[in-house]
Amino acid sequence: MKLLAVRRLLRIQSVVIRYRLDDLLFDLALPWWLRALSYCLPWRWFPRQNTELPRGARVRLALQELGPIFIKFGQILSTRRDLMPPDIADELIWLQDRVPPFDPAQSVALIEQQLGAPVSEVFARFDSQPLASASVAQVHAAQLKSGEEVVVKVIRPGLRPIIRQDLAWLYLFARLAERASTEARRLHLIDVVSDYEKTIYDELDLLREAANASQLRRNFEQSPLLYVPQIHWEWCRPKVLVMERIYGVPVTDLAALADQGTDFKKLAERGVEIFFTQVFRDSFFHADMHPGNIFVSTRQPWEPQYIAVDCGIVGSLTPEDQDYLARNLMAFFKRDYRKVAQLHIDSGWVPAHTKVNELEAAIRTVCEPIFEKPLKDISFGQLLLRLFQTARRFNMEIQPQLVLLQKTLLNIEGLGRQLYPELDLWTTAKPYLERWMRQRMSPRVLLGNLQGQLEQVPHLAHMTREVLEGMARPHHGKRGDRRDRNEHWALRLLGAALLGGGAVLAGEAAPGIEAAWPGWLMLTSGIYLLMRRQLD
Repeated sequence: MKLLAVRRLLRIQSVVIRYRLDDLLFDLALPWWLRALSYCLPWRWFPRQNTELPRGARVRLALQELGPIFIKFGQILSTRRDLMPPDIADELIWLQDRVPPFDPAQSVALIEQQLGAPVSEVFARFDSQPLASASVAQVHAAQLKSGEEVVVKVIRPGLRPIIRQDLAWLYLFARLAERASTEARRLHLIDVVSDYEKTIYDELDLLREAANASQLRRNFEQSPLLYVPQIHWEWCRPKVLVMERIYGVPVTDLAALADQGTDFKKLAERGVEIFFTQVFRDSFFHADMHPGNIFVSTRQPWEPQYIAVDCGIVGSLTPEDQDYLARNLMAFFKRDYRKVAQLHIDSGWVPAHTKVNELEAAIRTVCEPIFEKPLKDISFGQLLLRLFQTARRFNMEIQPQLVLLQKTLLNIEGLGRQLYPELDLWTTAKPYLERWMRQRMSPRVLLGNLQGQLEQVPHLAHMTREVLEGMARPHHGKRGDRRDRNEHWALRLLGAALLGGGAVLAGEAAPGIEAAWPGWLMLTSGIYLLMRRQLD
């Protein structure tokens, strides 16, 4: 295994040298001593190939040759044209769904091995020429015996050993960095690599992707915003997935979208709404929304609907994460920098001993110049980067569980600005967040939360039985002590009854809050009586 890892490292170095990627260092504002040191690299003095290729092509070919982890990195960069030179961004677009395919014969062999039957017995038609090819899998068009048009997704052979070796090196670099640098420890590099390891291995299990797609389809059933293809479960296996074939325009084909009369403003705004719906309403979001996975329906271009495929990577948030993000974003919208600072401290992102005034001043310094621009010119991605840079001196810790969310938001913003450069992410998102926060505080939601909590405590009948047994149990001692004890158990019995009855009454009265007040009164009284001993 160690020998294979060393060979992989040498392979990476060989690709870097062959495509002259070290030349890209000279495009950066490096210190003079680092530039001088780079000239001392021995391979710079030997003739190399590919010198005639432009730098964007060299970057794309190098990432493509290095495999899925590097291709994924290129896919993320391709959506951030505001952060990348145009010539490199144009080349990286090719990594989204036009990675060179593998041999179709290998596809057929793997499909037959997974399904346990010849392709001709399963499909009425199977196209050996792939429809598209990406970093982890490729897809073929086919038709089931029952007549449905489908696509068959097949995992690339031989990926696991390469991924395992790349991850081993990433872990090594992360450990060395965390030992040598407090900045690296602040970024939790090892945790970030660990999260990415889980993500990339999850992508290799197509049954997991099928389950994710089914859940996402259910979340947006009959929605005008998003359509998710149907999964044909009887033909799904760990390395093979069969789903409904969709017909749409790739979201990057702006000419075709314009020809069919697509409302680009509405399309961009609906993309933002889909993202916030998935994150805050469902806590289940498609976390690989690069343009190669997104299409636009041709049915009603004036009311454009997205079509999402490739649900191999999804993310979710805890209620605490949702609440923190929503409150933070709303505070940003209102330029309430003190609240932003306090939220960072309360959530544990910065140490508890951090002075609120100092953190508030630092955040204001970052945000005010940005907010002085027209809203359409504000990049949330740029804001995140500058905030993270500023937060270094406050020992701000990057939360690994939010890495997927940050990546997805950057993808969405980059895509939205390609579709409609005037996209105002802030004003598009703000009404949705305000509505979500109002709904969270509605009586029906609060009642649902309370009922959920009641289900997690011992059953009320058990509590009642315990109270009655306590009252019936003989007690020895002074008469006053027995009277106090019986009074205590009687109050507990009454509290349990009020709690149970109040929950039932309030639940039956929803959604009319006027009719629910007796239930709420009983609930409050019951909780008070049950906790009276502790309160006293």
